[in-house]
Amino acid sequence: MKNFDVSAYLVIGAENTTRPVEEVVALAVRAGFTFVQIRSKTSTAREIILTLKKCADVIAGLGKSETVALVVNDRLDIALAAREASIKVDGVHVGQGDIPPEVCKKYLGENSIVGLSARTENLLEYVKNANIRAVDYFGAGPLHETATKPDCGKNSSGVVITRDFDELTELAKISAIPVVVGGGVRVSDIPALAATGVAGFFVVSAVAGAENPYTAALELVKAWHICK
Repeated sequence: MKNFDVSAYLVIGAENTTRPVEEVVALAVRAGFTFVQIRSKTSTAREIILTLKKCADVIAGLGKSETVALVVNDRLDIALAAREASIKVDGVHVGQGDIPPEVCKKYLGENSIVGLSARTENLLEYVKNANIRAVDYFGAGPLHETATKPDCGKNSSGVVITRDFDELTELAKISAIPVVVGGGVRVSDIPALAATGVAGFFVVSAVAGAENPYTAALELVKAWHICK
């Protein structure tokens, strides 16, 4: 799936919501979200595979299988096992310490999507010089400190590094591939974030933890499209 859209990107796992994950995914996709990443640090491999199946089914049921990407965080083995079970998984998202992107691309195929979390320290220099042959988009952040991924965006001293809009503007200019930004993103952030030129935003709790996930998702999508 090469013509993917990261403009409205949901990251979700069982620990992020009191609802079934596939229910939140369906509501977000109905509201206009274009990309879904299943990320869970508490679920077993089999549970994640089942979640992928349920999410792939609801995306297909909405007629969005060819326009809404579904990836799994970190686990190339799970992506391969899910595909073996005929589940439509479009790729993986990996971090700096995970399986290298080129290995993921080798086993998932050239038409797969491989996202990479950009390095926290020396971000601009890293993106400018990174080998992106097997990478389809960068994830960057956090924009704000966030409880859903407390280990995100820390430097070698353990201090959280948040991103400002000037830095993100420069990042969008120098990156040869799309950049999606997250980490505590709120609706009020969308105008300034869209103005940087990045390709999209990603959220977890803003939708997965919302009292009304559909309304929350729709508000974010509308704000992005108004600004773009």
